[in-house]
Amino acid sequence: MKTVGLFAGWGSLPRVVAEDAKNRGYRLIAIALDPVANPEELRPYADVLEEINVGKVGKILDALKKNQVKEAVMAGKVPKNLLYQKKIRPDLKAVKILLSLKNRNDDTIMLALVKELEKEGIKLLETTEFCKDILVREGVLTKKSPSKEEWADIEYGFALAREMGRLDIGQTVVVKNKAVMAVEAIEGTDKAIKRGGRLAGDGAIIVKAAKPSQDMRFDVPAVGAKTIEAMVEARARVLALEAGKTLFLEREKAIKEANEAGITIVGFKGKKSI
Repeated sequence: MKTVGLFAGWGSLPRVVAEDAKNRGYRLIAIALDPVANPEELRPYADVLEEINVGKVGKILDALKKNQVKEAVMAGKVPKNLLYQKKIRPDLKAVKILLSLKNRNDDTIMLALVKELEKEGIKLLETTEFCKDILVREGVLTKKSPSKEEWADIEYGFALAREMGRLDIGQTVVVKNKAVMAVEAIEGTDKAIKRGGRLAGDGAIIVKAAKPSQDMRFDVPAVGAKTIEAMVEARARVLALEAGKTLFLEREKAIKEANEAGITIVGFKGKKSI
């Protein structure tokens, strides 16, 4: 039986990945990263479940080695703002990694962790290895399609989102009438949507895109039902997602709620394709 390790962060993606791995016959070693993961959602699928503080990098590596893990996958958000709170208690290994970084951008941190895994003979797989079926497809996903003006904002927002991704700032921008209302930073997608909505009033356009050189092993763009809830609160009108590069969790629930709220969802590849 093939073994895979799972670094589980916040949200429902870890459960989706765990269920897929189990259904495919993997022996699953799940590391529920405290304080963000929900270990109870993983318990039905994990052969081994360890709850370890996200700052205990040495302990995490020891748990993987003890269980003969040679391949692993990351799933779920680990908010970077934890670095600036007391919820992370970094061990010596984590401190050494942080001190070695040229900056604390997402990719810089994650690539340093990948390097530590490789030193231990552990290969990090692409997250989509275990969730390809929830990647956003190209096209309009809701009953309502974008208007001509909304398409113009989507194209404008997409170019900006890609540039923000290239700079490793965030994946989401909020625009209206070709003006930027908000750019996602450390606070995350939902809070950026709400912040942008407060400035835009009715009718904001939300665009989420992968980085131009997106590493599909970590920080893969993802949305779900909570994204739609944030849009409803912000009175936003359109959610445009990069097709083939964005994970859509709780898809049926999210689309149903979007249709009820009159929100348009579209999978997009950088040019008008509908």
